[in-house]
Amino acid sequence: MILYPPAKINIGLYVINKRLDGYHNLESVMVPIPLYDILELQPADNFSFSTSGIPIPGNPDTNLCVKAFHLMKEKYAIADVAMHLHKVIPMGAGIGGGSADAAFVLRGLNDLFSLHLTIKELEELAAQLGSDCPFFITDKPKFTEGRGEIMKEISLSLNGYFLKLINDGTHVSTADAFLDLIPSDLSNHLTDKIQLPLREWQGKITNDFEKTIFSKYPHLKTYKDKLLSEGAIYASMSGSGSSVYGIFEEAPERTSEAVTEVILAFDN
Repeated sequence: MILYPPAKINIGLYVINKRLDGYHNLESVMVPIPLYDILELQPADNFSFSTSGIPIPGNPDTNLCVKAFHLMKEKYAIADVAMHLHKVIPMGAGIGGGSADAAFVLRGLNDLFSLHLTIKELEELAAQLGSDCPFFITDKPKFTEGRGEIMKEISLSLNGYFLKLINDGTHVSTADAFLDLIPSDLSNHLTDKIQLPLREWQGKITNDFEKTIFSKYPHLKTYKDKLLSEGAIYASMSGSGSSVYGIFEEAPERTSEAVTEVILAFDN
């Protein structure tokens, strides 16, 4: 079984307040983008996990894909699999690659072993792995609340637009992202703003993390300004960083060899 977990972008990200469990309540719109990892699952006599592509640091036992498999095995007594992940989506980039991989492990195992789990059941399992994981169970545009686990599908299409994604490998820790963060004024909710024409988003739909992250990593703001100067009708940092993206009406060009620039087209 071959699966293609996608990356995502955040369109708007508002921090509401800190919760008693240590997480923060957030508001955001999350949209899948056509940038994919490749995940292979095959029945096997013993469990194994291998990777290729972008090197994944750390102990493989702590990888979210491995955790997803053990979660399913513990709950449903599934057989072992050989799992291979070809990594294309950069890590720690605010575009959800690891979360997508874990969610697609759950989806793949559900199909491979005919567990017939509902979307809700898969989302509940995914929430045990990480805040962004439930989004990728259906990977459709959604308005998200809470720590990301409260989701509502929205009517939003970027078909016909182009996305330029810039990532230079800067690692932004979650702790740094939340330092000195001021909660949003929600007098005008994101659910209202996202209904505006796309050309009106800039300056009205914002990412609360930009103020603190851009002050610590000013080159990231430079990327955003560069995208706007190139003609992006909307540009933002995704998640808590460090990827910055611009949405264009016409296909943009790559303008730098020093950083990774990916240009993607949303399907018509």
